[in-house]
Amino acid sequence: MKKILYITLFLLVFVSCKSKINNDIVTVSNQKILVNNNPYLIKGICYHPVPKGSGNNRSFKTLTQDLALMVEAGINTIRVYEPIDNIKVLDEIHEAGLKVIIGFGYKQDGKNDIYSGTFINYINKYKNHKAILLWELGNEYNYHPQWFQDDIKNWYKAMNVAATLIHENDTTHPVSTAHGDLPDTLALSMCPNIDVWGMNVYRWDNPEPIFNEWRAVSNKPMYLSETGSDSYMKITKNGFNEGVNQKAQAEATKNILEKTFNNQQICSGVTLFSFTDGWWKAGNNDTQDIGGWAPNSTGIPYDGAPNEEFWGIVDINRKKKEVFAIVKEKYASLNKQEH
Repeated sequence: MKKILYITLFLLVFVSCKSKINNDIVTVSNQKILVNNNPYLIKGICYHPVPKGSGNNRSFKTLTQDLALMVEAGINTIRVYEPIDNIKVLDEIHEAGLKVIIGFGYKQDGKNDIYSGTFINYINKYKNHKAILLWELGNEYNYHPQWFQDDIKNWYKAMNVAATLIHENDTTHPVSTAHGDLPDTLALSMCPNIDVWGMNVYRWDNPEPIFNEWRAVSNKPMYLSETGSDSYMKITKNGFNEGVNQKAQAEATKNILEKTFNNQQICSGVTLFSFTDGWWKAGNNDTQDIGGWAPNSTGIPYDGAPNEEFWGIVDINRKKKEVFAIVKEKYASLNKQEH
């Protein structure tokens, strides 16, 4: 009887320990992201769900609904701009079959940020979670040297030190950054410990030139950490009328995704901006406002104006826009090829 009891206790402990082990090992090789030694193509979406009328606070109350829409669209990866410090949210993302790129800001009130060093506590807490794909440092900070004593080298140094610390604590997930467009020689030389370079690329409806530009300067993996189009035309242009214009967004996104996935030998995929319209970005959170601004934004199709509250593939109430069908078509075709 005692023998059976000991065996039962051993099995319980073994299963408990095994459940905490991340069997998904993420590595990089030959300009590819690998999950368990298999190439992983990011078919992703940027996700920062802020409900209308709630200031600018992110909420996961609609997570189940949102994940169902993402699964329908063929999305396999979510990119978030700040850590998700909620095991139930991460569990649900994993159970839906998606992975997440966890972004860390430089200063976030001393919570899970790079400046305070608390980001490494988060990584050690969640590094064995199956939902994690990459750890990502910053979001196009190269456009904001004023945040770093007017010297962007201060950011590159901090980022490389943070990447080193991550490698010392977690050997199963690469480190990336979301850089504004193509990194220059300074960025690349100062940040050798970045494994994957994400790039926020807004070059009208054709990001294709950046792939060869990247191949000429690096043999590391890259992906488009942001790209896309909004559904509002500030002016009538290129055959698209001024005002709310879902057709312009759909057409631009179609062209962007086609160019991106035609270059899989260099590009490891994309996290399209964005899942839902962000009513918090340009004005009163209770209404959808025209306007907003982003640095280096003249490449926004097809009017050169980033109307910040109109970027979703679904609207604030989760109604699908025309672009949703485009994303679903493009991602679904890739899913068929992989199977």
